[in-house]
Amino acid sequence: MRGTASPRALREETGPFGLHVDAELAADAKRRLGAVEALLLDSVQGEDPLLTEASKHLVVAGGKRFRPMLVLLASHFGDPAAAGVVPAAVVVELTHLGTLYHDDVMDEATVRRGQESANSRWTNTVAILTGDYLFARASDLLADLGPEAVRIQARAFARLVRGQIQETVGPAEDADPLKHYLQVVADKTASLIAVSGQFGALLSGAPASVVDTITSACEKIGIAFQLSDDILDIDSDAEQSGKTPGTDLREGIRTLPVHHVLAGTDAKDARLRELLGQDLSEDDALHAEALALLRAHPALDLARADLRRWAEDARTELLTLPDIPARSAFTGLCDYVVSRTG
Repeated sequence: MRGTASPRALREETGPFGLHVDAELAADAKRRLGAVEALLLDSVQGEDPLLTEASKHLVVAGGKRFRPMLVLLASHFGDPAAAGVVPAAVVVELTHLGTLYHDDVMDEATVRRGQESANSRWTNTVAILTGDYLFARASDLLADLGPEAVRIQARAFARLVRGQIQETVGPAEDADPLKHYLQVVADKTASLIAVSGQFGALLSGAPASVVDTITSACEKIGIAFQLSDDILDIDSDAEQSGKTPGTDLREGIRTLPVHHVLAGTDAKDARLRELLGQDLSEDDALHAEALALLRAHPALDLARADLRRWAEDARTELLTLPDIPARSAFTGLCDYVVSRTG
């Protein structure tokens, strides 16, 4: 009847990232995220006052808790109340936070999540050691989850480090820069997102085929999120993206649209390619010119096509899973990652 909500709509509410999810699933996720938050804070509470303060610095600064949420969603393909699910969610968040402390040192960052960065507030040494401490606390929790979980985390951590080194060194002379970039994104960013889904499914007792599918789909979602960030850095305002437009461009970071420009040979792009080869960190006029040229370039459409492809590949895999509310939440993420770029 016109004007009457469907039964499914009556059972749905707005969840993370504005997704419309099953009301029971949303309530369960909210409750378990509370348990994750409590264990997260407990895990960084130590005997040394400085170490405790530095460790809590980013925890209390907030964040989307995207990786823990994936653990919790994936656990619904098995038993979401299984003992290892909440600790696994804390493991991936501690690991993620540890990498942020190290990233801020390498990037010489002064702000993180709207707060003064740890390296700026204290010193590089304190920030590095705090990151190490968070990795150690994650390992302590991980030890109770069994040898397979330890091995999964160790291999993901190796990928994180490899991705960071690949990004630092850059592509080999005979390598395709775009392929190199996508491998960096897969290793540095998507690997831990993949493990988040993997842990949730595995530790909840989901079938092996489900675990494999969720792991693969979450890696693709992780890549898609980074590619959408690449687009937002160029084609959004500060309110939408949460950071100053063209930040990556100013810092000389070659993101997906930039790689598409540099791969081209069209003579009319000569000025843009020239600008992309310069240091734009100090000259606001050159930076503004490069940003304007990038916003008008077909490279953005190419990047959006790449983004849609990764998101659609993830969706295709997810649709092979049992049709439960958690699957709808995962496919909703595929929609969200595309729609956030406009």
